[in-house]
Amino acid sequence: MSTRRTTLMALTAWAATAGAGAAWAQAPFPHKTLSLVVPYSPGGPTDAMARTLANAVKPILGQTMIVENRAGAGANIGAEYVARAEADGHTLLFGTSAPLAINMNLYQKINYDPFKSFAPIIQVGYLPNVLVVHPSLPAKNMKELIAYAKANPGKLAFASSGSGASSHLAGVLFNMRAGTDIQHIPYKGTGPALNDLLGGQVAMSFTDVLTALPHIKAGKLRVLGVTSASRSRALPDVPTLMEQGLKDFDASVFFGIVAPSGTPQDVVTKLNAAFAQVLQQPDVKERLAQQGLEPPPQYTPAQLAVYMRSEAAKWREVIKTSGATAD
Repeated sequence: MSTRRTTLMALTAWAATAGAGAAWAQAPFPHKTLSLVVPYSPGGPTDAMARTLANAVKPILGQTMIVENRAGAGANIGAEYVARAEADGHTLLFGTSAPLAINMNLYQKINYDPFKSFAPIIQVGYLPNVLVVHPSLPAKNMKELIAYAKANPGKLAFASSGSGASSHLAGVLFNMRAGTDIQHIPYKGTGPALNDLLGGQVAMSFTDVLTALPHIKAGKLRVLGVTSASRSRALPDVPTLMEQGLKDFDASVFFGIVAPSGTPQDVVTKLNAAFAQVLQQPDVKERLAQQGLEPPPQYTPAQLAVYMRSEAAKWREVIKTSGATAD
């Protein structure tokens, strides 16, 4: 075989390989399995919501979406993993208020910036907290609770699932807005905090509506108000704390999907449209409602970006006042 012919064959093979590589690089999104990273352990409400969405979005995107649990460090491990992932839209974070708005103020150092490391896709919704008290407490509504707390300084305490948790920060925000000095007792998780509340060892707590609901229905806890801006569909007759006169009080946990920063805009647009369509499906809406989730007030990437910044500013003030730290 001549040298010229060998060279020609080699160039032809190279061109074919390069062409295949270019075709693969230009393959329409998505061209492989997608990963929805949950920065918490399997089995919790965040994990359940993520699995509901991942299953529902598959026929729309035409690719399987798996849920990948990367728990630890208050959701920072999973968030950092996505922040460092390839910015092609195939690795997404199912984030909560913690990594998307709170942790940047709660931890002295985290290896990602929620505003610089991520491209917002869509807000999925929010999970309201409720203010619940032990039935032995004489207060029947929020105003009576505030009056009782002011008349008995240092006597009341609220339980939380840990320092810096949403149940802690909600109590700090309550003290700030109500002018009370209700003491904080941190526990190692929601379970121990709830057990002591049910047993009467602590007077009150701010916990998510899904956790509190069966105990409210059983009469073991008295609900005094919903901590979100709007009422909960799970407790439609229970007024919000703002309805009862507590100004600018919203202590719900929001959920949003984000991609690594630098993800192409057309990919962001396609993902936003797919998840927006899913969130409008009646069966998905019903399942998420059963999981305690309220529908989002906005759906566009830009609206999620604005909301993340407003939430970060609010909780920055609360964390500074409380002196809370998670390090």
